[in-house]
Amino acid sequence: MVAVEPKKRGENLWGLEDTLVELEYLARSAGAEVIATVSQRAERITPTYLGKGKLQELKELLEDELPDVVICDDELTPTQQRNLEAALQIKVIDRTALILDVFGRHARTREGQIQWSHLERLGGGIGTRGPGETQLETDRRLIRRRIQKIESELDDVRKRRSHYLERRRRSSTPMATLVGYTNAGKSTLFNALCDAGVPAEDQLFNTLDPVTRRLRLPDGNDLLLSDTVGFIQKLSPTVVAAFRATLEELSEADLLLHVIDITHPKAPEQAEVVEQTLADLDLGGKPRLLVINKMDLLTDDPADVEMFDRIDLSVISGAESPAVGGRVFVSAARGWNLPGLLEAVLDQVGSSVAVSTPATA
Repeated sequence: MVAVEPKKRGENLWGLEDTLVELEYLARSAGAEVIATVSQRAERITPTYLGKGKLQELKELLEDELPDVVICDDELTPTQQRNLEAALQIKVIDRTALILDVFGRHARTREGQIQWSHLERLGGGIGTRGPGETQLETDRRLIRRRIQKIESELDDVRKRRSHYLERRRRSSTPMATLVGYTNAGKSTLFNALCDAGVPAEDQLFNTLDPVTRRLRLPDGNDLLLSDTVGFIQKLSPTVVAAFRATLEELSEADLLLHVIDITHPKAPEQAEVVEQTLADLDLGGKPRLLVINKMDLLTDDPADVEMFDRIDLSVISGAESPAVGGRVFVSAARGWNLPGLLEAVLDQVGSSVAVSTPATA
């Protein structure tokens, strides 16, 4: 793995060590084994990504370790990728391509598979192509034809999904959607609330496709709850925009449940990524609750109110936003305070709750 940190980095950016930890986690989620890491702090990122001396150091390391691929932490330009592969004589991928590989492993619905297939055609991943060889270069006409077919299939799927969302809106049942940083425990919480059986392994982007289930609120009315793909730092806008299904779930929801892994050392930074992504999607004003998850890793007592009071949420980005209707401390893994969470949800959507009627096809 290779990473470069500009010496004059922004105040809110993650440190080099933190971003490398996350990159390794992504690589493992894509089925890769990380055998070495090279990093550099530089005045600027060069056309070869690394400076001359660090590039030579990397070449010598590759001769010793004989890896299959080099993964760069940033999104590379085509020129940077070509220059690196020419200098190193090995396949080079960037963070975006790595994320696409993880997406491809976890896409389960037809829409998710088609979306990933479309993106995968645009650049190489950890797969089998050699240095400098993308599918667009392998056979441009064939790929153009394939992309057109995929886009047509995806358009059909989106139309069907649009009809489904319209039926959901007409049912008058309120909708809530789980959002959060990847691996914050959204799917575990979703399963705990809905008994849904959604995979909740310790991997990044384990939930790629939106999943919706109906659950009962404390007043006896129904709520439609959706689980969606998690956010992550340095996620290419192209990739975000392509996963329109997730964006539709967020925009259609009456309430967003922002799930935060409070035990993660970068919890404030992760929350900031989520809040900034919501703002970038024009969803910053959407009503939401902060769901402070994994409390069982901080205390053995679910009634340890003093522990909850000691947690300083002022560092969590968006915690003081007018759109945030409150915060709820839970353990999705152990089922702590889930009734309290449902009560908080009811308080937020109660004014719009009506007795639901099944939507007709």
